[in-house]
Amino acid sequence: MPAIATTRRETEGRVASMRRFSRFYTRRLGVLQDRFLGSPFSLAEARVLYELTQRDRPTATELCACLDLDPGYLSRILRGFAERGLVTKTPAPEDRRRSRLALTAKGRKAYAPLERRSHDDVAAMLDALPDADQERVVAAMGMIERLIGKPQRETSAAQPAYTLRAPRTGEMGWLVARHAAFYAQEYGWGARFEGLCAEIVAEMIAAYDPAHDCHWIAEMDGEPVGSVFCVKAADEVAKIRLLLVEPRARGHGIGTRLVDECVAFARAAGYRRMTLWTHSVLVAARKIYQAAGFKLVAQKEHADWGVPVVGETWEREL
Repeated sequence: MPAIATTRRETEGRVASMRRFSRFYTRRLGVLQDRFLGSPFSLAEARVLYELTQRDRPTATELCACLDLDPGYLSRILRGFAERGLVTKTPAPEDRRRSRLALTAKGRKAYAPLERRSHDDVAAMLDALPDADQERVVAAMGMIERLIGKPQRETSAAQPAYTLRAPRTGEMGWLVARHAAFYAQEYGWGARFEGLCAEIVAEMIAAYDPAHDCHWIAEMDGEPVGSVFCVKAADEVAKIRLLLVEPRARGHGIGTRLVDECVAFARAAGYRRMTLWTHSVLVAARKIYQAAGFKLVAQKEHADWGVPVVGETWEREL
């Protein structure tokens, strides 16, 4: 019984926190006013206008779906827009019973000040913060959207779930720690594996040459979630090292993208061949390597990290 009571208190606390944030944010953005940002439009009307500026002659059904609006409510909004000369309706070529919607020149002119005001207000909020805090705010918003938002196919292409960039100060230590923790948990690899990762990183930092080496970190919601390194193994041979994708970040194609970046860099740097070392238990990584054109050329069993594993060497020509 005490455990259930604690869980309920925790749940109620989380609900209260989300409601408090919602009250704060709606007040901060001014969405509680009858007229949104001092414009002639309500918040719902402003959102409909925005979608009409972003879409190519959508139907009312499409607007309802993307805005989660009641069809009757949207119909009243559109009727009011039409009466004010802000919107035109034309029969849809594929179905004359439906109408395609578009803003008139008057409608675009009416919406333009609202777009500028919205942009400037948000810019002012961000400008009041140091750059580091701005990044934290934007990353937190991205995380909220990803974790509790509905997947939207129409925005997924325009808003990638991750970005690739060079490592920042301190992130070499992060990737050693994450490799060690993940492989210990998933496969039982011991402390000697962590030592190997640390040695690899130290060697890469000491020998780094931007003409022949490139390091990537995959970032999602402002946090590192993946890594890979393309380094010089010999004059004409590049080597992929320390590929990692956090479990929570899988399903976005990050591993494939990281390996593809390595191959593209190696070609541009003038390498003739690529190699890598992996293990037979890493099924997902092996599929990525195979899809990228690598072929298994050698295998050797070892127990360097406390459990028997089969090490594999893969190669491909460039």
